[in-house]
Amino acid sequence: MTRFAGRFFREGFRPRYELAELLYQCYVIGYQSLPLVGITGFIMGIVLTLQSRPTMAQFGAESWIPTMVGLTIIREMGPIITALIFAGKIGSSIGAELGSMRVTEQIDAMEVSGTNPFKYLVVTRVLATTLMLPVLTLLADAIALYASYLGINLKGVTTIALFVNNILSRLTFGDVLPAVIKTFFFGFAIGIIGCYKGYYSEKGTEGVGQAANSAVVVSSLVIFILDLLAVQVTGMLGLN
Repeated sequence: MTRFAGRFFREGFRPRYELAELLYQCYVIGYQSLPLVGITGFIMGIVLTLQSRPTMAQFGAESWIPTMVGLTIIREMGPIITALIFAGKIGSSIGAELGSMRVTEQIDAMEVSGTNPFKYLVVTRVLATTLMLPVLTLLADAIALYASYLGINLKGVTTIALFVNNILSRLTFGDVLPAVIKTFFFGFAIGIIGCYKGYYSEKGTEGVGQAANSAVVVSSLVIFILDLLAVQVTGMLGLN
């Protein structure tokens, strides 16, 4: 898989560039994943708010709910939950798609016809996952925070201006930057793993299912490992 990633960096930025296919993959991977990511973000925001209210009320700290929920979503919950949903939907899709193309010998046919299947199939999908996951994470964060605002108003009254001000007053550059940067690594890992599992899928329909399944499992595990490394790095840099 490391050699596979190395091949991506060797071939991915050399002409010929498959811009049309890249834009199509961004549409499929990014735009078509928005409904699922949006629903997940909404539920995450409102559940986190409703679950934290009783505990915060015991300490007379209900006014801190927007700050706590905002920091939790932006720093950790938003990137991780969105990446896991993304891995489940896109990682399995890429693994199954490329796996079926390998089984039906479409990739071999592209090689014979003179087309570089690695650039057309792998590079475009990895770039699309790397670029689209940060965008989806920011949208999921925004939707989750709006859901949190609605959750607060279910049992209380607050204005949107006060809600936003409570979050921004405690939000720092060190909270936002690491959370955004690590989503690029999450997206890259999901794309590379999904493409690798599908590109080298075993023959037969069983191999396609195994490629899709292992792409999700390995991607989810790598996401948690990368998140652990990100926490250690930001701690060393004093951004935590």
